[in-house]
Amino acid sequence: MALKEQRVRDMGAASVSPAMRRGACPTLAAPMPTGDGLLARLRPASGHLTIEQFRLLALAAIKSGNGTLEITARGSLQIRGVRVEAIAALSSDVAAAGISVPAGPAIELPPLHGIDPDELADAADMEQRIRERLSPTLSSPALAPKLAVVVDTGGGYGLSTVKADIRVTALAPDRWQVAVNGDARTAVPVSVGSMDDAVEAVDEVLCLLLRLGEQKRGRDLTPEMLRQTFPFMNEIGIAAPTTSKQAIGQHTLSDGRLVLGLRPRFGQLRATDLISFLLAAEALGASDVRPAPERALFIIGLNEQAAEAVAKMAEAYGLSADPDDISARIATCAGAGACASSHYHTKSLAASITGSAAVLLDASMMLHLSGCAKGCAHQQRALTIVGIDIGYGLVLDGLASDAPDAYIASRDIDSAIQRLARLIENEGHAGESSADCLRRLGKAGVAKALQQE
Repeated sequence: MALKEQRVRDMGAASVSPAMRRGACPTLAAPMPTGDGLLARLRPASGHLTIEQFRLLALAAIKSGNGTLEITARGSLQIRGVRVEAIAALSSDVAAAGISVPAGPAIELPPLHGIDPDELADAADMEQRIRERLSPTLSSPALAPKLAVVVDTGGGYGLSTVKADIRVTALAPDRWQVAVNGDARTAVPVSVGSMDDAVEAVDEVLCLLLRLGEQKRGRDLTPEMLRQTFPFMNEIGIAAPTTSKQAIGQHTLSDGRLVLGLRPRFGQLRATDLISFLLAAEALGASDVRPAPERALFIIGLNEQAAEAVAKMAEAYGLSADPDDISARIATCAGAGACASSHYHTKSLAASITGSAAVLLDASMMLHLSGCAKGCAHQQRALTIVGIDIGYGLVLDGLASDAPDAYIASRDIDSAIQRLARLIENEGHAGESSADCLRRLGKAGVAKALQQE
């Protein structure tokens, strides 16, 4: 590894400074400026916390930030409103709580790894091996800040739908597949072999990215580039993706153990509410908290009676145990006041829509409220309302960065939402979903309805 380590150091020598590199991806060591102060993102080693550690993290969010925590779509934790002078104190408090936050690219594990009896291999062991053996490569400042490595060991709550630059998937206890750029269905397989083979393949992919230049992602690697390093990749079939279950609600694992999945309303929690909730849950037997994709939390250690009690009390603390909660069908970014790029208050509009235009929130589509064209909260096609200089843009089925299909003046957003809801109610056919109704009416029909007074 000596020559490879030197090559990695050489490729990173002329790279941009770490502070500039991480400007687009906040970390605990280098938070990102936003509209409400600095934003610090962290993913604990192995991806889980004890109740006490999570409580201490919430206290740190009050002490060093504005008392707001978030769970991202990929299951990371964020602390908002961190003051510049409090960065060191926040890191110190996190460390004092016994929370280890590895440097370098995120390595994401299934939220229930280690306790799900149906998983195929030890995800934490694979993460540790990757970090220990590939430390020189992972520490290169030329790697893209948002580069993601997923270790998916299956089970009922695997990561088959989570996209990554590099996917490491367990096929058996000591048989692993490495694939590039995508989720379980779309990533390109490049290697199959033992755990050691998989770690080496991850290293080779990382070195390919570094040879391409700074800030490169899995999508930048062409099939020709990959075949030069992995000449037998075309002989590898795509591993059958596992089916990930709905996280929210009470679940019984195959060994009889209970877990409770909760979702914070629109992905945000007030630290004071979180602390009170954690103390109450701990008194009922909760031992661990595991953040999960889709802005969810798993509570571990409850018996059936306690899980039912925690699920009932969760609503009072801004959490929901209802898998059919319509607020989960809205993806919102931080919004104005929290993000300097946002043109409107996304959370307020989301709350208004859940109360007065629920027809937009049937199970046929997601509603994406994006404060700007970056679309940070949702990277998939959706009914999207994006903030723009003249008000709002409506994208019927696309991304926040797409050209709007209709425009809404700032002062007209509430009435426009009501007209859109009435359009579906009045024009929808029997048994037709909201998404199908809008698709049938088309861009012209929806735009005309939004212009009507």
